[in-house]
Amino acid sequence: MVDDESIPETKLTSTKRRWAADGRFLTGRIARPETDRLPPGQHLVKDWPVLDLGQQPHIALENWRLDVTGAVDHPLSLDWTAFQSLPQSESLSDIHCVTTWSRYDNRWQGVATRDLLDRVMPRPEAEYVMLTSFDGYSTNLPLADFAAEDAILATMWEGAPITRPHGGPMRLIVPQLYLWKSAKWLTRIDFRSRDAAGFWERNGYHMRGDPWREERYSGD
Repeated sequence: MVDDESIPETKLTSTKRRWAADGRFLTGRIARPETDRLPPGQHLVKDWPVLDLGQQPHIALENWRLDVTGAVDHPLSLDWTAFQSLPQSESLSDIHCVTTWSRYDNRWQGVATRDLLDRVMPRPEAEYVMLTSFDGYSTNLPLADFAAEDAILATMWEGAPITRPHGGPMRLIVPQLYLWKSAKWLTRIDFRSRDAAGFWERNGYHMRGDPWREERYSGD
């Protein structure tokens, strides 16, 4: 695993930095998820576009590990077998990418984040999580978003294992936020008392990323 300071510059990263600086795609609208299924500025797709930072790590299951650290009573370090032994759940949700595409009715299987929280027991001071991926990517979340009812550490999509380009063998899905918050190839979840910016947040993107409020960029 590498840290995100060593992530190479790609056409995508330079383009998305420019979008953030220019406020690209913003409509200025605010919608309500309970009445507006499609957030402002989004369009529907039927496929699942692939976006990454120019690296798609190949992770053999025997080398896979998830570490849960920080402000918790019971830190965990799980190999693939131990992770698969956790309670398994199914979830149905829409996903929304900051690059303006949305896809409805995605079927997921994996470990509900609430079941993981029951195992590790966050301490009272834990209000945020920092997510780190095998490729060095990082992103931050409020604990309340990580603990959402339909948030899931997903290993299956539409009845099949999540493929490597989409973050397999396991990725986070937090449907109520833009998809950059749902880290692919997740390897560490760190519970913290204070918020801190991850990779895209340091490069002009919003600290939270609510699609219905168009929280695409840091100035929104």
